[in-house]
Amino acid sequence: MAEGRLVVGAALGDCVHTAGVLNFLAAARRAGYRTEFLGPAVPVARVVAAAAERDPDLLALSYRLTPEAAERLFAQLQEGLAAAGRAGQRLVFGGTPVVAEVAERSGLFEAVFGGTEGPGAEEYLAGGPTGRAGREWAQTLVERCRQAAPRPLIRHHFGVPDLEATVAGVAAIAAAGVVDVVSLGPDQNFQEHFFHPERMDPAQDGAGGVPVRSADDLRRIYAATRQGNFPLMRCYAGTNDQVALAEVLLETINNAWCAVPVFWYSELDGRSDRSLESAIAEQAALAAWHGERGVPVERNDQNQWGLRHASDTVQVAAAALAAGLSAAAGVRTVVVQMMLNNPPGLAPAMDVAKMAAMEYLVRQRVGPAVTVLRETRGGLFSMPPDPDRARGQLASAGRTGMLLRPDILHVVGHTEAHHITGPEDLIASCTLVHQVIDDCLLGLPDPLADPRVAARRDHLVAEAAFLLQAIEERFPGAGAGDPAALAGAVRRGYLDAPYLAGIRAARGATVTVVDGGCDAVDPVSGGAISERERITALE
Repeated sequence: MAEGRLVVGAALGDCVHTAGVLNFLAAARRAGYRTEFLGPAVPVARVVAAAAERDPDLLALSYRLTPEAAERLFAQLQEGLAAAGRAGQRLVFGGTPVVAEVAERSGLFEAVFGGTEGPGAEEYLAGGPTGRAGREWAQTLVERCRQAAPRPLIRHHFGVPDLEATVAGVAAIAAAGVVDVVSLGPDQNFQEHFFHPERMDPAQDGAGGVPVRSADDLRRIYAATRQGNFPLMRCYAGTNDQVALAEVLLETINNAWCAVPVFWYSELDGRSDRSLESAIAEQAALAAWHGERGVPVERNDQNQWGLRHASDTVQVAAAALAAGLSAAAGVRTVVVQMMLNNPPGLAPAMDVAKMAAMEYLVRQRVGPAVTVLRETRGGLFSMPPDPDRARGQLASAGRTGMLLRPDILHVVGHTEAHHITGPEDLIASCTLVHQVIDDCLLGLPDPLADPRVAARRDHLVAEAAFLLQAIEERFPGAGAGDPAALAGAVRRGYLDAPYLAGIRAARGATVTVVDGGCDAVDPVSGGAISERERITALE
């Protein structure tokens, strides 16, 4: 669309700092523009002459000295362009934040970059948040991913224990333009009893999220997103009446995708009183319902197993099993969430190896006709409460995640371990991650070129494939989604985790150790054991 159009750039007045304008011109070339650079310390008269002679589509100027001098230069520039018949010339500006404020006030520039506006030039040149006028923001997940590429979409969870504050917060988040997907976090009363308000415990109103009580509440929250970069919305699937709730969510917030596990939200984790078999059956029906309507589905079992310190092998197998069941249910787009630092203490190299193994087996199970979207995120328990260390962890997890070429990067705000994330915290965390993405898009090494990473990936692929085969042989019908067979794989301990000890629906006999990766070990010797050895000990 930009092919052949010209951008002329210059450092204005006495300013000799050219890095910013040269970076903008490089971004313009990547976007398909032709560019010319007039140089450092270019007088206003020469800029005006170049505009008259070259007739550029865009004039890109920078200035990093004092705001008072900038104000005088901008007045001269405006007068000179008017005298030359170029009063309608499109201009953009980049400089320090204090000079950027002067540029904003001048009214000369259609976009101003002061280093605080998030994605910046790349998105502006693509018609992004800085240049929103006339842009149509994709409103389905797959199209939004294509629109944003090579950047991943930014997703963040939001929901505070007050409806009005949540509506206002969502509006502020949308206006900031740094989040592509707002994941609404409703309270537990909503998740369990939306259709049965008589069962709600008033003492639990707002516990864990926003107290949504009606479809109109959802419509109000969604309406708040209709500004800025018009982010997508999604919401928890709930733990009861899931298909009925899915209908409400699709109608009110255009639910971007459904996230629902195979095994959890049941007696296995206590988030519902449903039996394991009932939850498996109902959640399979929910996945199929979304598949019939072309809505993507995320099965997040691997995260739940990891949060209970399951081995990397079990996590990989659970992801592949869940994705295969979704595809068999008619889902055409699966979202694979890859929770890093789960359990805490994993080496980043081994984390990448685990996720590479996960992607390999998921793609093998779903086949080429199904679109696979990779979603990375930091671990729930990896964020330290100290705010400065938390920012460091957020940046670290973001950079590790970018090695996996994510389509979606789920940001866990840096305040999560300390307090509920408000809109200001959320915007700050996402802005930080945008900087990490900007840096990573300049070029990252191939992690699988590291022999240790490649060897660990291959090991996990082989071990998880063995486990999946063992499940299907021992529990016929599990691979086809039979609830009794799948529940049997959990009750017998084929799928197991240490933190399930004492749960009647699970075995809870596995012992794991984090040493780079997370592996099952012999409970007596402490040595790592293979899946064949672990499964043999169960029978």
